[in-house]
Amino acid sequence: MQEVRARRVYEHAGPSDGRRVLVDRLWPRGLSKEKAHLDEWLKAVAPSTELRRWYGHQPDKFAEFKRRYESELTEPERAEALSHLRDEAQSEPVTLLTATKDLEHSEAEVLVQLMRSE
Repeated sequence: MQEVRARRVYEHAGPSDGRRVLVDRLWPRGLSKEKAHLDEWLKAVAPSTELRRWYGHQPDKFAEFKRRYESELTEPERAEALSHLRDEAQSEPVTLLTATKDLEHSEAEVLVQLMRSE
């Protein structure tokens, strides 16, 4: 597997980013599609609206968010999207993008950890 990393979608695209995939369900505020420099917007791998609202990016809820999100990722559509990301990472670096300010406590970081642990 090639390198997999998480970055904020608002950061400038870098030459080492490889394939740039937005993993948020909602489009980032104030960002045009041109400035995002995306290769793909993979909404299917994002947490459910219910889970996202419950979590509210509160770091003290992250462990439970991670557990619930990993459970959601076993659902057929999300599992297929995660498998797609894994396939992409076999041939080139993949950068998972999110609008979240706190990368360490984001769904993108959960995905990176899952992909690296295989």
